[in-house]
Amino acid sequence: MNPRYIPLIATATTIRPNKIEKTLALLSEGATIPFIARYRKEVTGSLDEVQIAAIQKENNRLTELDKRRESILNSIEEQGKLTPELRQRIEATWNMTELEDLYLPYKRKRKTRASVAKERGLEPLAQELWRQRSNDVEHLAGKYLSDDVPNVEDALQGARDIIAEQMSEDEKSRTKVRAAFKRHATIKSKVARGKDEEAATYKDYFEFEEALKRIPSHRLLAILRGEGEGLLRVNIGPDAEETVYQLERIHLKDNNAASRQVQEAIKDGYKRLLAPSIETEFRNIAKEKADAEAIEVFQENLRQLLLAAPLGQQRVLGLDPGYRTGCKLVALDANGNLLNNSTIYPHPPQARYVEATEKLKDWVRKYEIDAIAVGNGTAGKETLALCRATDFGRPIEVFMVNEAGASIYSASEVAREEFPKHDVTVRGAVSIGRRLMDPLAELVKIDAKSIGVGQYQHDVNQVQLRESLDRVVESCVNAVGINVNTASKSLLTYVSGLGPTLAQNIVNFRAENGAFSSRSALKKVPRMGAKAFEQSAGFLRVREAKNILDNTAVHPESYHIVQQMAKDKGVGVQDLIEQKSLRQDINLKQYVTDTVGLPTLQDILSELAKPGLDPRGNAKSFSFAQGINTINDLQIGMIVPGIVTNVTNFGAFVDIGIKENGLVHISQLANKYVDKPADVVKLNQEVQVKIMDIDLKRGRVQLSMKAV
Repeated sequence: MNPRYIPLIATATTIRPNKIEKTLALLSEGATIPFIARYRKEVTGSLDEVQIAAIQKENNRLTELDKRRESILNSIEEQGKLTPELRQRIEATWNMTELEDLYLPYKRKRKTRASVAKERGLEPLAQELWRQRSNDVEHLAGKYLSDDVPNVEDALQGARDIIAEQMSEDEKSRTKVRAAFKRHATIKSKVARGKDEEAATYKDYFEFEEALKRIPSHRLLAILRGEGEGLLRVNIGPDAEETVYQLERIHLKDNNAASRQVQEAIKDGYKRLLAPSIETEFRNIAKEKADAEAIEVFQENLRQLLLAAPLGQQRVLGLDPGYRTGCKLVALDANGNLLNNSTIYPHPPQARYVEATEKLKDWVRKYEIDAIAVGNGTAGKETLALCRATDFGRPIEVFMVNEAGASIYSASEVAREEFPKHDVTVRGAVSIGRRLMDPLAELVKIDAKSIGVGQYQHDVNQVQLRESLDRVVESCVNAVGINVNTASKSLLTYVSGLGPTLAQNIVNFRAENGAFSSRSALKKVPRMGAKAFEQSAGFLRVREAKNILDNTAVHPESYHIVQQMAKDKGVGVQDLIEQKSLRQDINLKQYVTDTVGLPTLQDILSELAKPGLDPRGNAKSFSFAQGINTINDLQIGMIVPGIVTNVTNFGAFVDIGIKENGLVHISQLANKYVDKPADVVKLNQEVQVKIMDIDLKRGRVQLSMKAV
């Protein structure tokens, strides 16, 4: 931990320095963000996961900047050009752009027009012209003629090349051009020559211009994708003539022949060197901002998807629907173990409807099925209707399950490890059934960006996307709490303090020794040291443990507090949990110590009120409108029920029971101004929507939630 960073992090995050210092100390000791947020509130002043992550991110940024600073100082010193003043300026800056600007004149470059001119001995001529005191530049240039510089024009051109590069690397020039880009830059796009037909998807951007500082993230990412595919030509920048004029005001000192040479060099330097350099810089800034917004949308969608209500430990039939290849059918026990698999063919071309319903009824009876999960892909709605129309002799709930990413799972190494003797179709159906039982436990097995929520996930920075989504998964896993006796390696990997190796060790230990009977038994797992146990224990649940606290979010380090509370009341811990009146009568202040404060005590009391309760609620089934199976069944003006399947910055996509998801544009979400769609709708939310427009050719449906 570097003490110099603390005030800088405080400025960037608006978090108090003492909280930052203590948080960084915990992080440096190996504590995880979920652990700090949940079990070290007294230390940090109850900072949440977002604030702790912001501290960590800013600390990492400053650490990288310091590494770069050291590299730059060493490079300039090796050249013998590091003056005390330059060192002071480099050491004083905490801005990466300013740091790179200070280094630019000393940066080792590949051969440039200016470096060639210097090799030909034209640097003194450039310096003479830069002083702008001469009206006879031909006479000046004549002094520098040689075999490499045969005439005056060559000499002047070389000198202008040197001036152009010098001007483009000048700190004042770069600051002025940055200011112009920041205030006035526009992004312009046009269709690449001869690509009109191929680029039809990007028709909106064939002749497009918008202020860079105002362009929405999704629009910028779409334009940059079009450029990346070679279908659009894109330019970013302010008015060139005005910007060159501002540079001339800085550098032109007179009105003579030398000044006119400098003026020509400024124009060339701006067009050839400075504008492209700053354009790249602002492209990167705009892209980073757009990436951050897109990743934020993805994070929120993923969080909602992972925290979707589970059905729980019930026996489930999983159905992966299909027409020609049939519907793959699997029976799962209450722990998600595969009992049997088969295929039914209720739909055309086979249309063995009666045979299919008989098998469904037989399996429901034979495997004591509690619910049926139907994938929402091809033939999903028809299969859902089939299951709901079948008389099972007792109530059986039927659920439509989003199967996005199931095919990714079924072909993955994780799936092959779980079901080495079954093909991808069986694995896919199992995944659908397990998603109903516990969405979180199943979805963690899939690369998060393959789940199909968010926008432009393949266009944003992939490293940042993965890091951000991993944090979301980790946060969700630890917020819910994990049954250590049923959790897969994939799920355990995301538990605070574990990781892949310890997760595998837990699975292996469980297989060899049977179910864990207590949290303390985890200490017997190979490589489960004191630190790993401290970080993970509070997030792992032992459902059938003798000590009821092992099935709560109360950390083992705090068990003695609960036991003391019970002792003071003259009852057992079980009584304290079962009797609300006993808990209400506890004076928490008498249990405050130097290390345990009211935040932790309040969390403990809250947990005692709901031991082992899943915070996600219970799964509910949903019904689409009858008689609507394809886009051809829709009519403008219809009002139909739907489920929100994706939320983006420009609107929400809604499944209304047909193959194509409809779009509710941000302007159609509510009868008021909407800043962000996520403020109005959530993933998996049930909504009523109105059909506003149907584009049969492109398979697009425009929806509205206004006045519905």
